[in-house]
Parts: sequence; structure tokens; C-alpha cells
Amino acid sequence: MQAGTRSARERRRVRVGRKLRGTADRPRLSVYRSNAQIYAQLIDDDRGHTLVAASSLDGDVSGDGHKTDVARRVGEVVGDRARAAGITRVVFDRGGFRYAGRVKALAEGAREHGLEF
Repeated sequence: MQAGTRSARERRRVRVGRKLRGTADRPRLSVYRSNAQIYAQLIDDDRGHTLVAASSLDGDVSGDGHKTDVARRVGEVVGDRARAAGITRVVFDRGGFRYAGRVKALAEGAREHGLEF
């Protein structure tokens, strides 16, 4: 990659991120996916604090199965932890990733376990 150029994902992340802001009442559900793992966290951007986090590396998430199934389980865990913290409404930040595959599975798992986007 040439100096001064950004990847397509980085350009999408910046473009989407300009419109999203998490608050204490409605935190931002930020998703990051690598080739092997997937991470999700609820962020209060006003204070700069992470309120709840879950990833495919957590002990609560079984590492067996297809990566999409693991992503759905991460969404379920983050939904359960958010409900325990008294959070039901969030803003979904896909982090420049397409809303398909593992990102979509995580979002659906979180919705099934009580989060409202």
C-alpha cells in the first residue's frame, strides 16, 4: 500500500464513525473481526469508557464450531452482559466491516438476547 492511502475498510470505518456516537443511555456496540477472532464492546463515548465487552476468546464463549456460530454466541454473551448492566438500547457500529456473515450473526445474537438497535 502506498504511503498516505487508506484501506477501503478504514475509509468506511471513518465514514460510518462520523455519524455514530455512544452515550450512557445508548452506548455504541463496536464490532471488530479479525481472521480468527471477533470482539464486541459497548462504549460510552461521552466518558470514553467501555461498559461491557465480549470476544471469542472469553471462557463463556465456546470455541467449537463454525466462526459464524461463534460470532452469534459472542453476540448472545454481550447481550446478556448488557442486560445485567441495565442496558437495552444500543447504537450498532460495524467498524467498516460489511453487515454480512460474522458481523450479522453477532448482531442477531445480541438482538435475540435483549439488545435493541
